[in-house]
Amino acid sequence: MDFFDVVRERYACKKFDGRPVETVQLNAILEAGRLAPTAKNLQEQRIYVLQSPEALARVDAITPCRYGAATVLAVAYDSSNVFVYPGGKYDSGVEDASIVATHLTLAAKAAGVDSCWLNRFDPDEAAGLLGLPENEKLLMLLDLGYAAEGAGPLPNHTSRKPLEETVTYM
Repeated sequence: MDFFDVVRERYACKKFDGRPVETVQLNAILEAGRLAPTAKNLQEQRIYVLQSPEALARVDAITPCRYGAATVLAVAYDSSNVFVYPGGKYDSGVEDASIVATHLTLAAKAAGVDSCWLNRFDPDEAAGLLGLPENEKLLMLLDLGYAAEGAGPLPNHTSRKPLEETVTYM
C-alpha cells in the first residue's frame, strides 16, 4: 500500500470483530516499531503484546476503549535510558515512544490491520495493573484487529483545517 494511501485510509477503529491478528502481520507491525528512530538511538521503547484473556481483562479494567480488539499493544519507555535535553528539564521519552507508536499504527494499516490509539486511561494506574517495572512509563495502548461489519471512521474523520491554519513559514 502506498504511504499516502495508508495515511489517508487509516482511522481509529472503534468496533473490532474479535479475530486475533495473524502472526505474520503482528510481527511486521512490531518490526516497524523496532525500526522507529529514537533520540541518540537509545531505543528505550518497550512494547507489550497483550493477547491472553488475563491481559485483556486488565486492559478492560483500565479503559472502556478496547472495542473488542483481540490484541492490544502497550507502548512504554524506559525513563532511565532517555536523552535529556540541554537545560535538564525535558527528555526524549514521550517523543521517542510516540514515534514508535506512530510507526506501529501506520504499519498496522499497511498490513491490513485496523487500530485505535487509546489514551483514555490513567498511565500510572495502568502501568501498575500491567505489572510494568517502576522505571517504565506507559505512553499509550493500541488496539489491533479487524474492523467489525459496519465499523468505519467517525463522521468528522476527514475534516481537516486548511494547511495555512496549521503551518507557519518563518
